[in-house]
Amino acid sequence: MKATTKDWLNFAEVDLKSCGKLLEDDFLTNSVAFHSQQTIEKCFKAVYEESGKSIPRIHNLLTLYNGIPEEYSIDLDEDLLEKTDEVYIESRYPGDIGILANGKPSVSEAKELYEFAGLVYDLVLEKLK
Repeated sequence: MKATTKDWLNFAEVDLKSCGKLLEDDFLTNSVAFHSQQTIEKCFKAVYEESGKSIPRIHNLLTLYNGIPEEYSIDLDEDLLEKTDEVYIESRYPGDIGILANGKPSVSEAKELYEFAGLVYDLVLEKLK
């Protein structure tokens, strides 16, 4: 594995571990969702790096996911990728801090996104070894 690929995965791990700590506070569900998105984005960019493909300067998970080279493909729930993106995009603007279609993420929604980010991290790590 390339050193720069490891760097992407290390950054992803920081976000994932941050999610785990933030889950301890019900008030911080939007931050859990934000860091879940960041974990997945960095995992996908690690795949691009390892494959030699140019890393796009975008944040949309579905677009990144669909651009992963076939030899590195992993099967993921695209609806959860879209849900994770909703929170990330909206949490970047003060009036919409981490709001899903039905409001701020619940504890169970935050846990779902955190667990999904952990799954993506594990699958990508396994694929790149």
